[in-house]
Amino acid sequence: RMYSFMGGGLFCAIVGNILLVVSTATDYWMQYRLSGAFAHQGLWRYCMSGKCYMQTDSIAYWNATRAFMILSAMSCFAGIIAGILSFAHFSAFERFNRSFAAGIMFFVSTLFVLLAMAIYTGVTVNFLGKRFGDWRFSWSYILGWVALLMTFFAGIFYMCAYRMHECRRVAGPR
Repeated sequence: RMYSFMGGGLFCAIVGNILLVVSTATDYWMQYRLSGAFAHQGLWRYCMSGKCYMQTDSIAYWNATRAFMILSAMSCFAGIIAGILSFAHFSAFERFNRSFAAGIMFFVSTLFVLLAMAIYTGVTVNFLGKRFGDWRFSWSYILGWVALLMTFFAGIFYMCAYRMHECRRVAGPR
């Protein structure tokens, strides 16, 4: 059962990491109508009338959102490496367990993506939403929230695997 939790956690983490990368890289965080034409923007570019342009403004909330999304993807990837290594064998070190380390990395990833989504949501609703009358969040943004759930559940699964290992270790061989 412990390996089932680890397998489920690894699946969630891999899907979550893919979603984090896709969400961060794509240009559909927000869609709006500007001068009667449809436009959309992501963290790196904005697109109007079929042409895309780089976001050259160094606005703090964009930089913070970008940074937290990148940190989230990196910590999730580190968790995946630790998670794969925990399948090989449980660490001989008493204080350091790879499944525990993977779980912590997935929770750190969840925290980073939560910060990124909270910053983007707050600024968009309170500032950009008032600037553009007809706007909505789009699929890249939604993928960010789904990635948050996936990294959170990956952390839960790996912590369950760790607890099962600890309970078995404390109970001793039977």
